[in-house]
Amino acid sequence: MFSVTVREHLMIAHSFQGEVFGPAQRLHGATYLVDASFRRAELDADNLVVDIGLATAELGSVVSEFNYRNLDELPEFAGTNTSTEFLAKVIADRLADRVHAGALGEGARGLSGVSVTLHESHIAWASYERDL
Repeated sequence: MFSVTVREHLMIAHSFQGEVFGPAQRLHGATYLVDASFRRAELDADNLVVDIGLATAELGSVVSEFNYRNLDELPEFAGTNTSTEFLAKVIADRLADRVHAGALGEGARGLSGVSVTLHESHIAWASYERDL
């Protein structure tokens, strides 16, 4: 299996509901490194997994929807704990939509999966992986 990973960063504010979150129930900020990995069994006709430029641009576009935003104020996340795990899935799903729409080029139609990892710090991160 081949893979290519591109990276972006994301800065958000949010709060959580529930005692399990302790002080994170209060509004706080988070800064993530965001890695998106695209995979496929065989390279395309140009011997690529995916066009790195297009993958980088599309990841940047998805991340920009949330960057410097208070996620508590976005209607789509009302009443939702926007945990690192949850955000990894949201980003992966949006990238998958862009692959299916052709935004990563025709060669990307041969991709078999995408995974997104959000690094909260140098000691903690969460990932979500999905098939395409």
